[in-house]
Amino acid sequence: MNENLVNFIYLIAGVLFILGIKGLTKPKTAVRGNMLSALGMLIAVVVTLLNMNTIDYTYVIAGVVVGSIVGSIMALRIQMTSMPQMVALLNGFGGGASLTIALAEYYTKLGATPASFAELLTPMVADSSAFGPGPEGTIALIAIGMTVLIGALTLTGSLVAFAKLQELMKKSYGLPGGPVGNALFVIAALVAVALVVVNPGNVAAMVAVVVLALLLGLFLVMPIGGADMPVVIALLNSYSGIAAAFAGFILGNTVLIIAGSLVGTSGLILTRIMCVAMNRSLANVLFGKMAAGGETVDADEVYAGKVTSAQPDEVAMLLENAQRVVIVPGYGMAMAQAQHAVRELADAIEAKGAEVQYGIHPVAGRMPGHMNVLLAEAEVPYDNLVEMDAINPTFEDTDVVIVIGANDVTNPMARDVEGSPIYGMPILNVDKAKTVVVIKRSLSPGFAGLPNPLFAMDHTLMVYGDGKKAVVDMTTALNQL
Repeated sequence: MNENLVNFIYLIAGVLFILGIKGLTKPKTAVRGNMLSALGMLIAVVVTLLNMNTIDYTYVIAGVVVGSIVGSIMALRIQMTSMPQMVALLNGFGGGASLTIALAEYYTKLGATPASFAELLTPMVADSSAFGPGPEGTIALIAIGMTVLIGALTLTGSLVAFAKLQELMKKSYGLPGGPVGNALFVIAALVAVALVVVNPGNVAAMVAVVVLALLLGLFLVMPIGGADMPVVIALLNSYSGIAAAFAGFILGNTVLIIAGSLVGTSGLILTRIMCVAMNRSLANVLFGKMAAGGETVDADEVYAGKVTSAQPDEVAMLLENAQRVVIVPGYGMAMAQAQHAVRELADAIEAKGAEVQYGIHPVAGRMPGHMNVLLAEAEVPYDNLVEMDAINPTFEDTDVVIVIGANDVTNPMARDVEGSPIYGMPILNVDKAKTVVVIKRSLSPGFAGLPNPLFAMDHTLMVYGDGKKAVVDMTTALNQL
């Protein structure tokens, strides 16, 4: 095909990607946005295949069939509560694909076909001209090295994130020295990349890049706690996009550069938003846990004799007379799979004449937008989901707030207790409401490990038990009034 025509079609595909992302910013246009992005990708793939001089369509068809079957099974079987795990796996697949492309291109340009691990390490005689004329060869080698580094890091980091979200890995592990150990791995990996650029035939250095990057992915994510997972997921998503963009440079594929850049930059922007929402620096998330705190807070001192419990039927009487109700969901709602029950409760409250909205904290759940996805699954009107900055001024005019499974993001210590590990983190000011109902199995702390003074406030009622059952009982009692 004519090269200008190919680039023009790639440009159309890129425009469709951008229009698709723009469509995803609003619920009403989200489906259309997905369709536009998918159309852009289909056009890009078809044009790329048609533009290739020699191609064995047997492998292409086999890949499409196998990928479609695996993808369909995953999409049909995965529960909405497990979407963060699926996103983590998809990030890892993206990184792994870029890693594979880079290694295949590297050994192809060297003219090597290693059949064993020993041959994989056998030095070869080659210079940068094998990868392109003049500076182009050096740039290609840098792109290959960075793709291998970021792709491998993303692969293992995402697998660890999946294991943590799936609760297959409950403990945190890290290198001795923490950030210093990770920094040494980064430096060693970059030195190995430089050795490959200087001497492309140094295949041992390339293998070292792969090994170091795989280990770096493990050691970067293993020490990170569950509360920071939304940031980690966003960051790994960005890494997979950056790796894809580098892979685009390797293959000389414009549309892959565009798509990878869009994913990489959007992931970085989202990571920044999540860090601001937690009042944390990215370095603190990557290399530390919660910020260092001051004096240890004794839960008994906070709660002793001050907590008031209530039954679902008592809450139902409050809801019957309420004019405005705000529901604040968290990961506990996802674990209890109570999103449908919550929507039915909201329907019952609205049937009594009250207004119902949902207060959404940016880092509630296990991935960006987790609560939005869960509530959308339960067909909650998207217009009723209100972001933190918009709903906070309305709590003083709210009759009842129902907190279900959201702990740290409603903890007043973040606002009032200077020196607290979460001090400065923006929260939902639910304690400003006239009555607060907290549905929780116990008074156990959230991921920050801190007691929540909200539970002991005079206008707070604790409803102990399974989130879904408690909400169903409230709905039943409300409908009987």
